[in-house]
Amino acid sequence: MFLTVDYAKCNKDGLCVLECPARIIEMQEEGPVGVDGAEESCIRCGHCVAICPEAALSLEFLSPESCRQVDEALSLDARQTEHFLASRRSIRTYRKKSVPKSELDKIIAIASAAPTGSNRQPVRWIIVHEKEKVHAVAAHVVDWMRFVCEKHPEVAANFNMESLVRSWEDGIDRICRNAPHLVFAFTARNIGSGKADCDTALAYLELALPSFGLGSCWAGYVTNAVNRWPPLADFLGISDGEQIQGALMLGYPKFKYRRIPERNRPVITYV
Repeated sequence: MFLTVDYAKCNKDGLCVLECPARIIEMQEEGPVGVDGAEESCIRCGHCVAICPEAALSLEFLSPESCRQVDEALSLDARQTEHFLASRRSIRTYRKKSVPKSELDKIIAIASAAPTGSNRQPVRWIIVHEKEKVHAVAAHVVDWMRFVCEKHPEVAANFNMESLVRSWEDGIDRICRNAPHLVFAFTARNIGSGKADCDTALAYLELALPSFGLGSCWAGYVTNAVNRWPPLADFLGISDGEQIQGALMLGYPKFKYRRIPERNRPVITYV
């Protein structure tokens, strides 16, 4: 069966019914049961299995035993959370050291826990691991900028592209900052939530990196270029039906920050 309940364990608290986003569970006299068409309507989020305090409910694809237990001892308190988030810095200067692929696999797995629209989990990843290929990506971006400078000078001026191209020609990489690696998040073009899904996953990624001794910076020029410059899309193996939604430079920070600069006070309107 798609949904099974161990009624000997079930305490009939109804949490699984209340927390199911698709409303495919209802409470009957013996306890929770799946409604007609439950399997087709389920978004496979696992909320019902995760929330049950008695581990009484299982889905065809997910059992309580297959899930990790939440460890409250590992939770950050409010002070730790504020410090962790406020102390994060965008890293633009990197050590000349490669990150092992096995380490990147672990971090991408963490980032893949990010929420996605209707739990579709559409985010896919490309890692440019060799520094020479990162340099090639930056060169493609510069080629695109040269094209924009020639054909659309007003756009180029808005983004300071002539200065960026001159820096490149002087041997200064302001595109990828000589980062050892690039990470791209992409989805199929027909995924309506693709941009939000990828941005959230990349945010999870950049927040996970410091605990591995790593840092990152959003690669905005690269993201803009890859969806407008076919030679770069071809270099990365992106098809017409796919779209890069965001990219990060990534590596070991060369320097360590000592202080947390103040941010502007948030502008809040309560309605």
